[in-house]
Amino acid sequence: MKIDKTNIDGKKSSIDVLDKIISSKINKKLVSFVLYKTNTNYKGRKSKTKQKNEIIGSTSKIYAQKGTGGARHASRKAPIFVGGGVAHGPKGESNYKKRKLNKVEKKLSIASLITEKNNLNNLIIFEDFLKEIKKTKEMFIMLKKFEATNSLLILDKKSKDNISRSIKNIPNIKVTDVNHFSAFDIIKYKKTIFTESSIKELEKRYS
Repeated sequence: MKIDKTNIDGKKSSIDVLDKIISSKINKKLVSFVLYKTNTNYKGRKSKTKQKNEIIGSTSKIYAQKGTGGARHASRKAPIFVGGGVAHGPKGESNYKKRKLNKVEKKLSIASLITEKNNLNNLIIFEDFLKEIKKTKEMFIMLKKFEATNSLLILDKKSKDNISRSIKNIPNIKVTDVNHFSAFDIIKYKKTIFTESSIKELEKRYS
């Protein structure tokens, strides 16, 4: 399928991209499943309460076992006392990891999301950045011109090296390559931007 390719000046030409990537069947159920698994695998539980055996203090019996008319108690570390341990509280980081996603699930979910971006005109293919862009202002003006100030940039290595210095201080922008992005990244940012070389690299995985 042919899609517009743009240079930094806004001049358009066309490029052939595999239908499997930009005009695939949108499987929202699979995308939802992949996002759920991704978020669950990132989740970590950090909260922790002290158990009875972790409280610092005397372990002596607070009063005699019999003859007081009160309930039997051991030390003040018991959960029923203020300052005592917490019964059944969180014990620190827990393992929330689910099974790993297989390659087919990842590929189909990413193709669904890229197709949806293309349908909403939120997919941009740039020519490779052959010249180095050093100034942040210059890069920001270019992104603003394409209404791409909230974007995921998936670049080839040379393009990434040529613009990394100018783009690192721009908020709401993530720069990565075809080996290090996920369905979650595509969902997070409004626009998805490829270079000509990076989209061709991605095609190899789907061909």
